[in-house]
Amino acid sequence: MRIGVLSDIHSNLPALRAVLEDMGRVDELLCAGDLVGYASQPNEVVDLFRARGIPTVMGNHDYAAVTGEVEWFNPSARRAALWTRERLTEANRKYLRSLPEELRLTREGVRLYVVHGSPRDPLFEYVFPDLPQHSLLELVRKVEAEVIVLGHTHVPMRRLVQGKLVLNPGGVGQPRDRDPRASYLVLTVEDGEAEAEFGRVEYDIGEAAEGIRKAGLPQELASRLFVGW
Repeated sequence: MRIGVLSDIHSNLPALRAVLEDMGRVDELLCAGDLVGYASQPNEVVDLFRARGIPTVMGNHDYAAVTGEVEWFNPSARRAALWTRERLTEANRKYLRSLPEELRLTREGVRLYVVHGSPRDPLFEYVFPDLPQHSLLELVRKVEAEVIVLGHTHVPMRRLVQGKLVLNPGGVGQPRDRDPRASYLVLTVEDGEAEAEFGRVEYDIGEAAEGIRKAGLPQELASRLFVGW
């Protein structure tokens, strides 16, 4: 079974479309949150997720868009969150509000756990690839799953800790590892075993950046797409 794993779309429809095309046929899609924020097509992204019934968890930008709680954001992120909040359709606002903070699934004998931030703090804690092994173990020790999927950092990660495969697909809509290509992974699960293959794909960054500019959103949200940071 092939499972496409996404995270941090951030209203970037061109990047999302490129990823879905590049990953090829998959049996299922999963998302580690942050469908909205930063870019200019929140409704189009959420519409696609709703139409395809993609299981996803709530991210901190999804939470901000439906609650208006933006005090922890930097000024650019705050403006984008409030801009998004004003423009979401009622149906999409209701959908984002309904998203769970965690997903627990079993596929082909493999238990999967999906969260945006961390098991300790589902919405806000960052788990970067260079986190010391003992600290990562402390985070995931009590999670009853063979595969743990995180988002939030926009940086791809593959770590193995006491038999648990801890993954982050990186950012679809706003990568932050100095590679501007949209990031994702495909998880292959079979007979109780799981393997992860990461993918990167170029997309029309100019289209996404122009949408940000036309929307009157902060210029830095457009320019950073070209450098992947």
